[in-house]
Amino acid sequence: MDEVKKIFLTGASGGIGSAICNKFKKNNYKLILTSSSEEKIESLKNIYGKQHYYYKTDLSKSEDLQSSLDEISKNHKDISVIVNNAGITEDNLIFRMKSDQWLDVIQTNLNSNYQIIKTLLPNMLSKRYGKIIGISSIVGSTGNPGQANYVASKSGMVGLYKSIAIEVAKRNINVNVISPGFISTTMTDNLNMDLKNSYLSKIPMSRFGKPEDIANMVFFLASDDSSYITGQNFHVNGGMLMV
Repeated sequence: MDEVKKIFLTGASGGIGSAICNKFKKNNYKLILTSSSEEKIESLKNIYGKQHYYYKTDLSKSEDLQSSLDEISKNHKDISVIVNNAGITEDNLIFRMKSDQWLDVIQTNLNSNYQIIKTLLPNMLSKRYGKIIGISSIVGSTGNPGQANYVASKSGMVGLYKSIAIEVAKRNINVNVISPGFISTTMTDNLNMDLKNSYLSKIPMSRFGKPEDIANMVFFLASDDSSYITGQNFHVNGGMLMV
């Protein structure tokens, strides 16, 4: 009988996070989920059940995150898949951007990736097996006005993951990034029709992506079907950007 694999995932309660959880749960993975609020942790427990693992941790606070990671690393030496999916936005034009807006977004979206990978990687190195996947964004490649902090964090992820991919390749650890384009969420559902059509006109497939489109790519990169793929940035965007 195959051993049950464990996936560590941040940002489990969002649209993409939920789709990733559902995909891996359906394929008999044990979920190790983090969230910054007690309320969201309870909600996750209600959805996925007590046979999975939940940790309250705030990615925006480096010390709080490190404390949780040390506990997770000790309790779960057999994590097979790391998915860094959590992200925040604090938009502003660069000349109006406050230092806190810059620092919070960089810590949550980029520095947390460094802390998570650095802490959980030694167990993967020992096992000589692992899949590390980061969720970046289309804007990490295109730029976006009013989002210098967010774009810097998402493009920074790509460089970080490529470098780590080279470092760990000989240990049978694959490290890749996914850059979603326009994905349907409750936020896009609330856009007025003119705005929606304006965005759709830039997408050759003439539709927004679904959270499941990202989850399917994550699952592929977490499987042994992708064992010869590492250091890549996969754009999932309906043709909105082709690189």
